[in-house]
Amino acid sequence: MKRSTDRILTTHTGSLPRPMDLATMLEALDSGEPLNQDAFKTRVREAVVEAVGNQVESRVDVVSDGEQGKVGYSTYVRHRLTGFEGESSVSVLSDWTDFPAAIARQPQRSTVMRPACDGPIEWKDKEQLQTDISNFKAALSASDATEAFMTAASPGVVAHFMLNHYYPSREAYLARLAEVMKEEYNAIHQAGFLLQVDCPDLAMGRHLRFPDLSNQEFLKVAEANIEVLNHALADIPPDRIRLHLCWGNYEGPHHRDIPMEDIIGIVFKARPQAVSFEGANPRHEHEWEVFKDVKLPDDKIIIPGVLDSTTNYIEHPRLIAQRIVRYAELVGKENVIAGSDCGFGTFGRTSYTVEPEIVWAKLRAMSEGAQLASKQLWG
Repeated sequence: MKRSTDRILTTHTGSLPRPMDLATMLEALDSGEPLNQDAFKTRVREAVVEAVGNQVESRVDVVSDGEQGKVGYSTYVRHRLTGFEGESSVSVLSDWTDFPAAIARQPQRSTVMRPACDGPIEWKDKEQLQTDISNFKAALSASDATEAFMTAASPGVVAHFMLNHYYPSREAYLARLAEVMKEEYNAIHQAGFLLQVDCPDLAMGRHLRFPDLSNQEFLKVAEANIEVLNHALADIPPDRIRLHLCWGNYEGPHHRDIPMEDIIGIVFKARPQAVSFEGANPRHEHEWEVFKDVKLPDDKIIIPGVLDSTTNYIEHPRLIAQRIVRYAELVGKENVIAGSDCGFGTFGRTSYTVEPEIVWAKLRAMSEGAQLASKQLWG
């Protein structure tokens, strides 16, 4: 993994808006409607080329495929694995339950299916993964991106959204997910990409799936998730892995979010070298101060969010530079890569929180801010 050795590198969390026609296809795929598979595969391939090109044009250093062929960053596994024919209840976010009148007025934005595990988990379609890899390689061959990463769901986040109705315990469910997902992680690494494992379960899980637990009780859940994740990542060098930590990519109260200071020590026990986390939204921007008291382990890199992924505001480059410098002065400039709070296309759907054209403008602003920060830090 490249470090910010002579300037601040830039990246993002992974998902990016899909073209409208592709989003319509993904919604059809997820709902089981008839779909022309040849047309779908062609459109995904074209969309990956477009996504990589837009990132490079926006001067993003470490690029992704934008998750163009996935309907959702975690639920995509139902199309690749057996055992997910059940249905999960959709939990109400506990921060919204304090404001019942407000939540009643909120539109339902996601039409993504939330299946449950109701049978043994095995691979049923490895071709989708290989297609993702081939599409990304082809798009990169025509670009001059600095480095490339591909995302994958962690065992914990799969268990978080797709509830267990089959295995005798949560531990058994996580263990089986780890064994199966390990193949995907290894394939991404062997293809030459950085692997990013998405782990919102380590933060969002507190107020979404386990609102009745105390913070200390939840930390035991998080530690168990990290233990199985480390097992699944055992074959990959830490410096080829990123971890994304998230409290939920939605505009909401977030006053029940578990504090960063409570979980960061456990998160650093995870195998990945780099940790991506929210650092730009109003609930978590102040947490750069955590690193005044928490020493960054020698082998770690942080990717703080300097762009809020839930607002159409385009951050001013000077503000972005300020955010970068705060972290760099505490943990060392070579240990910081600028990123976004979360993805800009968490689910493949025909409406987005941040308008697609504005996503690219925000990424360009991040590049400008990184340049300003680099001048300040390197002179």
